Amino acid sequence: MSKSKQPKPFYKNDISASIVVFLVALPLCLGIALASGAPLFSGLISGIIGGIIVGTISGSALGVSGPAAGLAIIVYQAITTLGSFNLFLVSVVIAGIIQVIMGYLRAGSIAHHFPDSVIDGMLTGIGIIIILKQIPTITASTGASIVSAISILILIIWETEFFKKSPLTKIAQGPLIAVIAGIMLHHIFSDNPLLKISPQDMVNIPITDTIFSFFNLFTFPDFSGLMTPQVYTTAIVLAVIASLETVLSLEATDKQDPKKRVSPANQELKAQGVGNIISGLIGGLPISQVVVRSSANQQSGAQTKLSTILHGVLLLISVVTIPQLLNQIPLAVLAAILILVGGKLAKPSIFIKFYKNGLGQFIPFLVTVIGVVYEDILIGIGVGIIASLIINRK
Repeated sequence: MSKSKQPKPFYKNDISASIVVFLVALPLCLGIALASGAPLFSGLISGIIGGIIVGTISGSALGVSGPAAGLAIIVYQAITTLGSFNLFLVSVVIAGIIQVIMGYLRAGSIAHHFPDSVIDGMLTGIGIIIILKQIPTITASTGASIVSAISILILIIWETEFFKKSPLTKIAQGPLIAVIAGIMLHHIFSDNPLLKISPQDMVNIPITDTIFSFFNLFTFPDFSGLMTPQVYTTAIVLAVIASLETVLSLEATDKQDPKKRVSPANQELKAQGVGNIISGLIGGLPISQVVVRSSANQQSGAQTKLSTILHGVLLLISVVTIPQLLNQIPLAVLAAILILVGGKLAKPSIFIKFYKNGLGQFIPFLVTVIGVVYEDILIGIGVGIIASLIINRK
């Protein structure tokens, strides 16, 4: 009697995929923290929690969570308004609590209650702001400008069809190659007074000797902020936008899943909520599920959420073991990565798409973009919804 064919162990695919996701996530965690005006270490903390904590609780097989570009501008504006990162962390904790409640109230269909024109307008506006905010970083010095220009060129080349067909791009993602090139250029420029990149224009991650000293680097929320109304306003905005991004990413990731698995949206909101509570308590950025890392996970052959969890473990290991190497990354590289991220959110084709769809969609889209760029996220969404209701009323 012949033995039945044994299935190939899934963990081999998950382990290799986790390495790829880690290499994509590392520069993005640092870059999004930079765009948020928060300590770079906070981006790594949220990446670790998004991988290990959210990945464990989540019902999504391929989704990857961590700091999101779509939340960066909200974070930047909130820290500026509140005047303290510690106060902002209180908002992150409350936002997490709201998300857990939303999960139990079965609010996983939240994205269906917002017009597509408003959601896309919000993301486009965020993309424009992200690009504009990187200009001071990429023009900080001649050396920084060269590094950013070469990094952008690498990232663009890596997105071409020719490179996408290469097996190399599945392992060596564009952001990783840009980071490696940036580190090399930093060393090449170090002896040239005209091109040398100053220490303040470099990544600055606290160096720890052991896992125990790593835990001593956590930043804790200032709970006196519970008496500040703006803390609650920020928390509501964070909860709504993070939940929107999560549900949209969840849908996109499920569509890419070869096994056509359907992830439970309400369970995902609970998982994100728990992640944000913990992230806020120890000094991390707000978390949501993110399309770029989720897509990289799926394209790298991940089979289960083990890949997501392991990428968080790898982020934790890297922070403890190679902070000196991370500190050799010029901020101009992270700015270049963010410019490409912003460009994907605000690509011209989005404007053309809504223009072709008629004024009923184009005007709310454009109003939302303008509101987000010139005021803030909440106002942008508000005026976009009002414009949609007025134009499309029957």
